[in-house]
Amino acid sequence: MVILDAIEKAGSVRLLQAELNDLYGVCMKITGPLAHVCAALESAVGLAKSLQVECVSDLISAPDLEAKAAYAASPEFSPLIEQNVVYIPSAARMTKEKCVSQQSDFAIGFIETQGFTAVIEAIDTACKAASVEVLGREKLGGGYITVMIKGDVAAVNAAIEAGRVKVGGLGKLIAAHVIPRPSQSILGLLPTKA
Repeated sequence: MVILDAIEKAGSVRLLQAELNDLYGVCMKITGPLAHVCAALESAVGLAKSLQVECVSDLISAPDLEAKAAYAASPEFSPLIEQNVVYIPSAARMTKEKCVSQQSDFAIGFIETQGFTAVIEAIDTACKAASVEVLGREKLGGGYITVMIKGDVAAVNAAIEAGRVKVGGLGKLIAAHVIPRPSQSILGLLPTKA
């Protein structure tokens, strides 16, 4: 989500799909003018490097229409992790939320752990530390779970910091991050409660 937010803010690009793979990674498929896609990919690779996350990127200029059958995945649900593995942004949600994200200073926060007990304790602590709303959770497999919260920027920052500190000893902290003023693609992928 952090990299997706940076991608969309780096240029006039649009997320086509995000598809989970078996290695706890995500393949993000974007489209837009060539120069903007190049800038977005450059931003993504730089951010991934700073976050110490492996990133593979590729640019296909003017993709052949016949190739669409290979890269455009259908919606898919995995019963193993009890959630979708192919995400297609909701155009209706993105349009509905567009004015909100441009006028509001809300933020989205994430705490990801390896260990269910750790993430529950972290989010409970986060909610007690500041006035935030839990948007939902995502199981990623291998014991990885992410919980998302929403609120004003200061509240989400305080909540995520409090939750991050609480993880120790209960599980492994994978990530704790805040996205102020999330991009339209992020809004389109959030649970409908958002």
